[in-house]
Amino acid sequence: MKRSLQVLIFGMSMIGSVATTSVAIAQPYPNKPIRIVIPNAPGGGTDVVARMISESLQADLGQSILIENKPGAGGAVAAADVAKSPADGYTLLMAAAGFVIAPAVLPKAGYDPVKDFVGVRQLAIVPLIIVTRSDSKLENINDLLELARKDGDKVTFASFGNATPAHLAGEAINRLGKVKMTHIPYTGGMKALPDILAGNVTIGILDAVSTLPLVQQGKLRALAVTGPKRLPVLPNMPTLVESGIAFDAVGWHAVFVPAGTPTPIVNRLNAAFTKAMDQPKVIERIINGGSIPIEKGGTPSQWTAQYEKETKQWAEIAKAVNAKLE
Repeated sequence: MKRSLQVLIFGMSMIGSVATTSVAIAQPYPNKPIRIVIPNAPGGGTDVVARMISESLQADLGQSILIENKPGAGGAVAAADVAKSPADGYTLLMAAAGFVIAPAVLPKAGYDPVKDFVGVRQLAIVPLIIVTRSDSKLENINDLLELARKDGDKVTFASFGNATPAHLAGEAINRLGKVKMTHIPYTGGMKALPDILAGNVTIGILDAVSTLPLVQQGKLRALAVTGPKRLPVLPNMPTLVESGIAFDAVGWHAVFVPAGTPTPIVNRLNAAFTKAMDQPKVIERIINGGSIPIEKGGTPSQWTAQYEKETKQWAEIAKAVNAKLE
């Protein structure tokens, strides 16, 4: 009788233990704050988009959204941090196209965009704007090329970092326009703006999100925009292709998680970002900011396949212009 009682007690304790474990395992995602790591300084294009949709994400997911800025090394600092984080859906990377470029130009990037990450969703296509100070004598890309042919490497272009899409766009202008402008890299577009406004650099090649307000205010003059189409908010500004430079690549904003993140969590995040991007006020702000929102973002697997393809394409461009990150 005593032994039977001991067996019964032991069995009940095991059932209780299994039940407790099952509750812990079945605890719904998310159940704690979510960290979104941004690879540029506050005020940059990706940072603006992240903060724009964070309120919607917080309401949908029911948890605080913590935005952490980690600029440096063309986005590699932030990406390497997220790559080493647990694959549990609580650390996300919201990055621009520099994320897939850095490993091709940095000896020790600390991550592989294809092996170490899974795509959640593309948020927006981000054209780059070639700008100069408002009182510059430059009116268009042809004026810039004529000046560069005359003054050579004294003509400078600012970007938001070595081997970023902005840097590669500048090198494409050099290559296709047969000039040799000097690249001046900054750790974020916002840090480049004072020198562009002061005329310390000839032109800046920056993301439209952070630069467009200054163009609209008349503090900067836009010479051209990258991408296959003109910006709806600046219909009179030509593309680089229309200006005689056959380069139409664009950047983007997108969300990634570490490889190995459970598929249900990736899908949950995809749905939350899709809901955030479907808001009319968000769509309007992104368009007015000079970008093109991806309202129908597709599945995580579709975005993963696309950015893996772009990883190879950007690597080819970087190699062609011998872009390097030290």
